[in-house]
Parts: sequence; structure tokens; C-alpha cells
Amino acid sequence: MSVRRDQSSALPHQGFPHSATVSAGPLLFTAGIAPIDADGAVTPENDVVGQTKQCLANLESVLAERGAGFTDVAKLTVHVAERMQVDLDVAWGAVVEVFGDGVPPTSVLGVTVLPLDGQLVEIEAVAALAAE
Repeated sequence: MSVRRDQSSALPHQGFPHSATVSAGPLLFTAGIAPIDADGAVTPENDVVGQTKQCLANLESVLAERGAGFTDVAKLTVHVAERMQVDLDVAWGAVVEVFGDGVPPTSVLGVTVLPLDGQLVEIEAVAALAAE
């Protein structure tokens, strides 16, 4: 089995020296997807729900590049840089709102800090790709 490392044209370059995605066989693994807009700015500021939805919109674009979508996501990990448990619940609520009845197994974790100024949320995913 070979490993394929890719950058994503769907995401602004964040200046990190790693791949946006790695596929190994039929599985696609994403790096942490930040809540950034087309200009590379964290958006919206100070809004866990909005940042969660922006991360998911960016994830959807990355998946689409590889011919996949939300129904192909096998696992999500949501990192929330807030001190209160309620913020994790709020992020989870945004995931449920976006995925509807098709929410994959998800871990929502509280973390101390994320890499970009103003960043409160980051999402990683594992998805199943169609055979190429």
C-alpha cells in the first residue's frame, strides 16, 4: 500500500510544512482543518459555533477535491480551545447541525491553545475514498 501526500487547493496555504491530506489505500486522513476564509483569516472571531461551521465547510471542500463528501467521513476529531465544557457542547451541536442524521463517530476535545491567533476550533477527519 502506498501513501499519497497532498496539499489542498481548496484551502489557503497556512505556512505549515506538512500535507493537508494523506491517503493510504482507501482512507483519507486530514491534517487539522482551521476555520479560515479564502484570505487565510480566522473567521468568525470569538465564535465557537461559527468557527466549527467554517472548519466543516473547509473540510467539505477538501473532501470534494478527492471525490468524497460528508457521508464518507468515518471519524471526526474536534479540538476546542476553550476552558468551559459548555463550549465543547456548543461545538458538538454545530457538528450535529451540519451532519444531521449522518454524524460519524466524533471525539470533541478541550485543548489549551491552537496555532492561529483567535483560533478556537480545529477539526481532523478520516474518510473512506472510492476506489480509483
